[in-house]
Amino acid sequence: MKTRPVYIAGSARTPFVKSLTTYIDVTTQDLMIAALQMLVTNMHLEDKVIGDVGLGAVINSSFNWNLARECVLGTPLDPHTPAYTLQRACGTSLETTSQIALKIANFQLETGIAGGVDTNSDLPIMMQKSLAHKLIELNMAKSMMEKIKIFSSLRPADLKPLYPAVVEPRTGLSMGEHCESMVKEWKISRAEQDQLALISHQNGVKAYDEGFYNDLVFEFKGLKRDGTLRSDTSLEKLVKLKTSFDTSELGTLTAGNSSPLTDGAAAVFLTSAEAAKEFNYPLLARFVDAQVAAVDFVHGEGLLMAPTIAVSELLKRNHLTLQDFDIYEIHEAFAGQVLCTLKAWESAEYCKRVLNRDAPLGSIDRSKLNLKGGSVALGHPFAATGARIVGSLAKMLSQRGKGRGLISICTAGGMGVAAILEAM
Repeated sequence: MKTRPVYIAGSARTPFVKSLTTYIDVTTQDLMIAALQMLVTNMHLEDKVIGDVGLGAVINSSFNWNLARECVLGTPLDPHTPAYTLQRACGTSLETTSQIALKIANFQLETGIAGGVDTNSDLPIMMQKSLAHKLIELNMAKSMMEKIKIFSSLRPADLKPLYPAVVEPRTGLSMGEHCESMVKEWKISRAEQDQLALISHQNGVKAYDEGFYNDLVFEFKGLKRDGTLRSDTSLEKLVKLKTSFDTSELGTLTAGNSSPLTDGAAAVFLTSAEAAKEFNYPLLARFVDAQVAAVDFVHGEGLLMAPTIAVSELLKRNHLTLQDFDIYEIHEAFAGQVLCTLKAWESAEYCKRVLNRDAPLGSIDRSKLNLKGGSVALGHPFAATGARIVGSLAKMLSQRGKGRGLISICTAGGMGVAAILEAM
């Protein structure tokens, strides 16, 4: 099939905030609409038909079963614009970006929008199955006596609500507990994790102070800056924090070196060169390629190690080395996860056994890592993170006028998503 280049033309995102704070009264749908609306305004897409829109959310309600289409209908986009909803855990909006890019590359579309949203402030609280069954029976009951019988069968346990939890169903462990096992296996110290977390905040604060985010993050609910970003953090403060998952003396993951539960939404606009020329869209960076992978975490492989595989396969296909990049965007689910990934790429044994390579991928220049802040500092609304990174990386490459960027995102379920962007 004939293909063509695909470009990132723009992006928009809400400020990211700690869950159950500023956005506590904002629905998942309205939060996503806000990001879409700003993207439409920035790119002058009012009343235009966009080829396709791919959006997603990890924590979603069954009432939002058609989330993407409803969000499109909530904006000034022409209502003839189609949309679909997707979920690949924390890699959701990088996956939608990849899919929209593939459609444009294959001449199925000229333009498209990818994005994602998550808000733990709009939790879909569920009921017990026993209560659900009784309510269904109640709805089907023919007589008053039948209804009374069903009501009389209700027990206090039936009324206990069920809350979503970020826990792996196959292991019963949280992502943080899995990461604690990983950092122990790879001998990653608390000091290393705290240092990376500090740099994440410092880079994020510097980027805001320099105005980098002025046209990427729009004012929403009175905020213009990510609420999780700390300008006053220090190693001394990080060291004092208690561990969050392994509370014994062996634990190293804290609230300070882990990404917080976050609310936010982000969207990216993609285009062909032909559409960009016709409508005068800017071309910030080229979306080159993407790769997904998974690990067997149920039987002992590290839950968040799949990006090591995704990146390796991506490099092979594009005939690149790990050092052939000017910017690295590695999602900081936990500072420890990033450090495990980097150490694995440096390990000859791991690269031979897991990545089927004769030599290690090697080290990266840490000064090129998460230059404008990472998820530990900026926050991590699960499905929005990929679009946040794509938008920021595209702008960085555009400002440089040359170079290549690598994206690596770990996800729940033991998956990883990676992508390559290049400057124009």
